[in-house]
Amino acid sequence: MNKILIATAVGLSLASGAALANADLAKAKNCMACHANDKKLVGPAYKDVAAKYASDKDAAAKLAKKIREGGVGAWGQIPMPANPQVSEAEALTLARWVLTIK
Repeated sequence: MNKILIATAVGLSLASGAALANADLAKAKNCMACHANDKKLVGPAYKDVAAKYASDKDAAAKLAKKIREGGVGAWGQIPMPANPQVSEAEALTLARWVLTIK
């Protein structure tokens, strides 16, 4: 019984740590300079991005590509610059995290 409780506690800790780690990754990669979870800054709010792509099964891959390569037009005429300092794995992690924001 104690082993189950410990395993559950560790699992929950890791899961919440992963969500926090992704927010920390967004800060570390300077994403938060242009984006916020719940309001538009230079770029769209993450919750708006998540809502727009909610029914798109390929959303994480599309967003990861935009994170690395940049783009313009999906949210207006202000371009999102390319972020080559973000690895493909980091971009996918960030994209998946953004898609969870409500």
